[in-house]
Amino acid sequence: MAVRVCRLDDIVPDTGVCALVAGEQVAVFRIQERIFAVGNRDPFSGANVLSRGIVGDLGGEVVVASPVYKQHFSLLTGRCLEDDAVRIPVYAARVEEGCVVIEPRAEAATP
Repeated sequence: MAVRVCRLDDIVPDTGVCALVAGEQVAVFRIQERIFAVGNRDPFSGANVLSRGIVGDLGGEVVVASPVYKQHFSLLTGRCLEDDAVRIPVYAARVEEGCVVIEPRAEAATP
């Protein structure tokens, strides 16, 4: 079941926030009027910090740079641009009636 996490206006453009969705920390980013959601855990440091990363465009790909070791993760696929073997979870995200809505991952929803 989809989770409303905040109002779109609560997220400053080109920044991220963290939300708890089905027991998982999710980094939610607003880039212009688009919303992206990925796992908040940096797989290299183990810290839940990706929502505090810097977003941008790297070679035509929308990314977030981890604030710890600076690896870049695609906000569309979760792929680490510096290490193809590493990925972070990607969540379906949308705006409904001015609110940001995130779909939990199927694996997270299963007991």
